[in-house]
Formats: sequence, C-alpha cells, structure tokens
Amino acid sequence: MTMEVDILSQISQRFDALRDAEKKVAKCVMDNLAGAASASITELAEEAQVSEATITRFAKAVGCKNVRDLKMKLAQSLAVGQRFIIDPVEQTGIQGIYESVKQSMDANRKLLDEKDIEKAVDWLHGARQIISVGMGGGSTMISQELQHRLFRLGYAITAYHDGLLTRMVAATADSSDVMVIMSTTGYTPGILDAAQLAKKYDLKVIVITQADSPLAEIGDLVLPITTQETDFIYKPSASRYAMLALVDVISMQLAVTHKRRSRDKLRRLKLALDSYRGGGDRQPLGD
Repeated sequence: MTMEVDILSQISQRFDALRDAEKKVAKCVMDNLAGAASASITELAEEAQVSEATITRFAKAVGCKNVRDLKMKLAQSLAVGQRFIIDPVEQTGIQGIYESVKQSMDANRKLLDEKDIEKAVDWLHGARQIISVGMGGGSTMISQELQHRLFRLGYAITAYHDGLLTRMVAATADSSDVMVIMSTTGYTPGILDAAQLAKKYDLKVIVITQADSPLAEIGDLVLPITTQETDFIYKPSASRYAMLALVDVISMQLAVTHKRRSRDKLRRLKLALDSYRGGGDRQPLGD
C-alpha cells in the first residue's frame, strides 16, 4: 500500500521557495486543476507562459519525480471530489447540525429489521465473550460505547480498535464467541481482515455497516446503516448517530429480554455509584 501525499498542500507549502517562473506554473495549476491534470507539458507551458523546462523544474520542486508524476497526483486530488478543493457554501448554519442528525436517524430507522435485532440479541446473550471492534474515529467510539452498555448488564465484552491486536484476538477466539464490528464505510482493510479471520475460526460475526459494502458480504448478520454526506465538508458526519442508535437498541433489547439478570446488575451498579458520589436518585448509571 502506497502512502500518497496531497500535491495541493505541497504546492501551497513550497510556494514561497519557488522561483518566479515556477510560481507562475503554481498559480496556473491552482487556478485550473482539471486543466493542468489533463494538459500536455507544452500546453501547460503555454498557459503559464514559461518554458517546458520550467514545468519540469516545478514538478521536482513540489516533490514529484517528473511531469507525469505531477499530473497523476493532480488527478488524484481531483478524484477525492471538488468539495475538498472548492470552498462550498455553508449549509443551514448551527441549527443544521441538529437537522442533519434528525434526518440521519429517520433514514436509518427505516432500515431496522426487528427480527435481525432479535437474532443479534440471542447470539450476544449466548456468547462466551463479545468482541467489539471499530477502527477510525466514529467507529472506535461506537465500539467502546457497546462495551460501556453491555458490561453493565453483566456481559463479558471488550472493545478493540488496533488492527494488529484485533487480528490477534480473532486468532485466539473460538466458536462460542461473537464479534461485533462497526464500520461506517465497510471498506477499511484492518476491519475486513479481522472479520475474515474470525469467520475462519467459526465465530459469529455481526456487522453494523453499509449494506452493499465488502464488510457486509463477510458478516453473518448485517445491521445496515446509511450515510447522507453532503458537499459541506466542515460539518461532522451524522452517520455515527445511526450506529449509536443501533447500540442503544441492542443493549435495551438485551436488558428487556433478560429483565431479572439486568435488574440485579443495574441495581448493584446504582448502589455502587450512589455510595461513591451521592447526588439525586435520577442520575445516569455511570454516563
């Protein structure tokens, strides 16, 4: 796997150190990224009003091997999407955060299949241990949240987000264990690797991810989510709320399905917290 560097950042960071003729090329490239990516060296030189040799020097000055490498990196920058190049118009302001969360929740609620939730609850209750996996920002947080929800109910659960450690855990688990994997995209290589290894050792694998993703194809049980990303890249993704809602649904169903066990665990937890911190009767249980 190659490690790509953003060429636009490279051009911006090195601009002051460029020669005057090279700065002309830089401005030409930044003003018309798509044109620069497809232009020949002759066309680019004519557009910037410099020599072809200057184009070659510019490419090397911004960290590229040659002009061909420069054009390839420009094309890669275009591939990530114009919303990461051109500043989008702000959408709905601060209140839009709450509205996007609401829209995400409404869209994902329609995907919920109660029979799949019942199956997940049955598997989790019968598991020797539950392995909660998430890699990346939101998925890591949600995998930890599942651990926080279920240990209160007396379940043996541990959250993992390191790729190598997760692979080790999958290799030492057995068929009486259940792995729950959260991934907004379902494409992360480390996630797919852990899921495939877990399947080889006959673990049941529950995945919370996009229905049409590679991870969904591996999972034994898919609890689907959908994302609604916009061109306004500065707003945090609301997709993590969809995963969070599924965690709440699963934990509540586990608690309700096994009420006596849950009530005993929660009462003990409440007693331990009240004797430690005091406060009112309606404080959350350790949140």
